[in-house]
Amino acid sequence: MALLLSPAKLVLLAVHFAVQADIGSLTSLAARHGAILRKELLLRIVLTYLPETLPSSAYVGLLEQLEDGGFNDTELEDIDCSAVTALSEEDATRKVRKLRLQPLAFPDIPADAEDETTLFLLRRAYKVDEEAGFLDQLPSLLMPFLDHSPCIRTLMVSTILPLLRRNCEYYPQEPIPYTLLGFQELPDRVAVNLLLSQTGVRETDLHLVGRDLKGLVGPWIFNEKRWKNRRNRSSAQPGQGNLESDAEPGEAVCPGWEQVMEWLTSQASKSWRVAVSAIEQWDGPGDVDLGGWGAMWFNDEEQDHLEHAYARAALACAYLIPEASPDSLDGAYRIVAKIAGLLDQEPMAPVQSTLAILPPLAEHITSAVSAAKHATHLRNNLLDTSNVLTSPTPASTIFLQGVILSALLLTKAGSPCTVRRAGELALLQDEREQRIEATKLITALTNNGPKTDDKFWIKARNEILWLRDWGAEDGSSSSENPPSGIFGQVKREFLEVELLKALLANTRYKLARSIYEDSPDHPLSKALLENTVYSTAMSAYDNASNPNRTRGGLKKCDEIRIKALPKTIDKSDPAAKRIEALLQATHILSEYRLVLKQGEPFTPIVLRVHKDPISIIEKILEQNPKSYTRLQDFLDLGNRMVQAGLTAANKDKLGHDGPILDQEQQEQRLTAEKRITAMCIDAALTEDDFETAYSYVVNRLSSLSTASQPDDYLWKAALQAGKYRRTAHTIKPTHFGTTSGNPEIRHLEQRIECLSAALRIAPPPTLQEIINAFRRAEEELVAAIQAEDEQEDAWDTAGDTIYGHMPGGFNATSTAQKPSAPSTSSRRHQAEEAPMSLFDLSKASVMSAQRNLTALSSLQRSAGLERSATNTSSTSTDHTVGSDGEDNHNRVRKRDQLRNAAMGTLVSGVGWLVGAPAPPPNDS
Repeated sequence: MALLLSPAKLVLLAVHFAVQADIGSLTSLAARHGAILRKELLLRIVLTYLPETLPSSAYVGLLEQLEDGGFNDTELEDIDCSAVTALSEEDATRKVRKLRLQPLAFPDIPADAEDETTLFLLRRAYKVDEEAGFLDQLPSLLMPFLDHSPCIRTLMVSTILPLLRRNCEYYPQEPIPYTLLGFQELPDRVAVNLLLSQTGVRETDLHLVGRDLKGLVGPWIFNEKRWKNRRNRSSAQPGQGNLESDAEPGEAVCPGWEQVMEWLTSQASKSWRVAVSAIEQWDGPGDVDLGGWGAMWFNDEEQDHLEHAYARAALACAYLIPEASPDSLDGAYRIVAKIAGLLDQEPMAPVQSTLAILPPLAEHITSAVSAAKHATHLRNNLLDTSNVLTSPTPASTIFLQGVILSALLLTKAGSPCTVRRAGELALLQDEREQRIEATKLITALTNNGPKTDDKFWIKARNEILWLRDWGAEDGSSSSENPPSGIFGQVKREFLEVELLKALLANTRYKLARSIYEDSPDHPLSKALLENTVYSTAMSAYDNASNPNRTRGGLKKCDEIRIKALPKTIDKSDPAAKRIEALLQATHILSEYRLVLKQGEPFTPIVLRVHKDPISIIEKILEQNPKSYTRLQDFLDLGNRMVQAGLTAANKDKLGHDGPILDQEQQEQRLTAEKRITAMCIDAALTEDDFETAYSYVVNRLSSLSTASQPDDYLWKAALQAGKYRRTAHTIKPTHFGTTSGNPEIRHLEQRIECLSAALRIAPPPTLQEIINAFRRAEEELVAAIQAEDEQEDAWDTAGDTIYGHMPGGFNATSTAQKPSAPSTSSRRHQAEEAPMSLFDLSKASVMSAQRNLTALSSLQRSAGLERSATNTSSTSTDHTVGSDGEDNHNRVRKRDQLRNAAMGTLVSGVGWLVGAPAPPPNDS
């Protein structure tokens, strides 16, 4: 029946079969009426009315037959024409005119898409994805026609394949929200970012980073439209033109590829594991997965451009890794090793093997790479072709290898260092910065390294010396061409000194002797060895927490001084003696409770840095009751402080710069002894032990002070002792000796002795204060003696009354026979007949007396003769005076002796100036 249909009805019937997706009937109809249903018309009908949801495999056979130009092998089916038989010709014609079939051509048609089949396939592919979202159906539609037209293969490989993998296979849960056509029209850089937006986001997917780069980026650049230069070379042949010159100014040759490189470097900055995984798993532009749908077609220039850009980006990634950890630096090393292999350079051994042998790298690094001016390239324009640090050359890769190994050595030792930081040290060659890093490294080794492993320290020394010159041969470096390592500007002596300190701090004495004392090459001079030993010993001292020299840091200080380098250190050396004195002084302090700051126990370094170490003894006296009785121990402590140089004006002498002058040390020792004695006197008075304070004043002041050199410490202590008044808490004396049995009189006499001592040693401006105290003590003594005399007279009177009333008439006889004896008060009056009061002394006379104290001894002898004559007269008058009278007589003589000792010179030398009467004549 279909044979009788008009052309209009045939077209409508074809449309009907297309709408119904009846591909069999449509094929039979096309086979029977090929003259009417021509290829272009049929393709437009299918394009316009065939449902996009229909699987491509259902109608791709029809397309193939149309392309081949015949339906010879097709079994024709019976055709049901009922859909159009009822239509009149006019209605059929009218309906055909209203069909509005879509044209096969479309805007931005590829240049090589000239035939109907190619145009249909392109339009159909975009419609299937846009209308139905059946992106996964496109391969079955286009695969049979890959060789039909290059543009179909290009679409399949460069757009459909990466988008299909990205949305349907790799990350279906996070698809790109663009249709095939929309994605194809995106700017190159935006498309790349979308393709890689999920790559490496999850740490569990790090093993898939290489897959994404091979399967997404590799196919995506399989398109001439991605290349700016190819747009201007429509008929370019391999080897014609230049990629850089053909590109527009400021425009990348392949912007999408450049964006991939920028993505790599950005990953290195924020997620270095992604960058390392990408470079390890991906070999660059030649390592692509096109799914078997095509092959790379780059010419030599394009291939070189892509490979160099990839190598440059990989090297940049190594510099950009911000983390300073063994894992990140090991990853950076693997990047360099991978790139060196891709560039057919000298293979790099694994990092552990390289660290074990520390190969010589300096000889392979040219000044063109290691120049200081290139330091700016570490932070800017890493991907720029003018950056020599990331240029894929042997010199740049070896330089980067040295930088990474250096950072790895520092980081593993406990001094974290990034690749960029190591690069700056190697390029800038700043001595100060290099010394800081070297010191940090050796300090980390000292604190974190094993204390007893000599092999570790030998290896550490070799690594530090390698860091200085990166394995350069001895003698190969010069001032014009210094070592290129990260410690290149640090003198070897400095490194050796710091290493020796580390060995001594970790008690590696035997190893230190073998390297620095017994070795024939002698890395350090004798003077440097001595200085290093002393400074290390003092460092151990400063870090000590216990002042006991048999423990901790002080024990180590002692061991370093004695055991470290016995052939170098002489125990008789002044510096060694000072350290020994310091240890002795510190050990003495360990016997006492001592807190200088609230909540902070005393540590040895406090003694060494204290501005006034003698004042620490005052703290000991305050915090340790009765400690003032150990005066000799404190004097020994002060002597040790002086010997240690702690009291020197320049405390640097504590080290080993030179001996302290004997005269200077003697003066410091005397000053310390005076201060300590004064401190003990004050401490005794504070604890109400006047007897001990008095003993220190009368027994020690005369030997420590001279009139020619007034003392600022002792006279004050003597004055305080002279001002002390007995209280209920005052410790009672254990024996009286020949002094008065009256405690009050005895105490006043001792006070006057203390004031007399203060007068002898005090400076002239202070005498008035002492004289005032002396006057008050004398007045109190006179009053106390008078009170005692009155009490004695009262006892005598009471005794006489009792004696007169005795039975037997003894009173009259005894009274007649009793010799006339002078009373106690009369004897006291005779003894005090010469006016000796201090009230009549002027201040000028006092100052004159200070300068004439040398006459004290003669005046005392004169006073003694006068008192002796008085005693003789009294004895001849009354030879029956009892013990009471004798005690009273001794007491008067004691008081006069004290007065004469203090003021005798005033009376005999300048008394006439103030009208003082002369002493009474001798009665004998």
